Amino acid sequence: MERAGHSDCPSLRPPRPQVFWEDGIMSGYRRPTSSALDCVLSSFQMTNETVNIWTHFLPTWYFLWRLLALLEGPGFRAEPYDWPLLIFLLPACLYPFASCCAHTFSSMSPRARHICYFLDYGALSLYSLGCAFPYAAYSMPASWLHGRLHQLFVPAAAFNSLLCTSLSCYSRNGDQPVRVSQVPRTRKSWVQQGTPHGGLRLSLPVRQPSTLLQERLAPGRFDYIGHSHQLFHICAVLGTHFQLEAVLADMGSRRTWLATQEPPLGLQGTVATLGLAVAGNLFIIAAFTASLLRAPGTCPLLQGGPPEGGAQAKQQ
Repeated sequence: MERAGHSDCPSLRPPRPQVFWEDGIMSGYRRPTSSALDCVLSSFQMTNETVNIWTHFLPTWYFLWRLLALLEGPGFRAEPYDWPLLIFLLPACLYPFASCCAHTFSSMSPRARHICYFLDYGALSLYSLGCAFPYAAYSMPASWLHGRLHQLFVPAAAFNSLLCTSLSCYSRNGDQPVRVSQVPRTRKSWVQQGTPHGGLRLSLPVRQPSTLLQERLAPGRFDYIGHSHQLFHICAVLGTHFQLEAVLADMGSRRTWLATQEPPLGLQGTVATLGLAVAGNLFIIAAFTASLLRAPGTCPLLQGGPPEGGAQAKQQ
């Protein structure tokens, strides 16, 4: 792999497709034609993706450990009261792993980068649905229990997961005929591609560069450590951890009272809802991927050079 700070003149290198450039990140990029092995090895080298990879790879094992510890507890698998927690923990393990893989393998090619993040968006959306199950089972206010909002909460979360995956994939579209290309960071994106830590997340028109504070104030100073996406990863994982602790607290403190209420959604209904959401998200991702694979290689956002002001950026 080429090293950041290589002495070759950047203008003599093949142009880096615009999809790989990030605002304010001037160096540390991996080659945009890396092999899968190169991508894996790059996680042990200092690039602008290294911290992104490890801040979700290590938490994957933490949440998996929490899941296995709960499964080994007395009566967990036989107690319907605990099943919504299980459904929450499955996507809580999935989304950091999907994000880790997306950041690891996204430098293989422009198309591979898009597909990696399609899968990342789907995992995040499934996590938003996973949050809805324990919220509905353990955390609903007593006055809402068995009301219309309570009845519609999980189905609405399932629909929301499909909507968010669709809009997140669509948001990688620019002013091009191919609907899966990367949005230039200076243009409006139709979805805030953030973690859905509220159980249900709202998709609104936003401008993503407003979240890139330190990179915009000091371009190049946070290329390797401290840029916005790394901080986002850390906050997302901490949010999931405290979310799990809050769910466990609600489960314990309300168990006796909830036992006198109408039982929660059974395992079959829970698994069926999650299964349909998984199938729907995979279908959406497959549709965008098929559209991407049909796109000609000459598509401007699969080719092209760096955005304005990025011509001197260095690549790893």
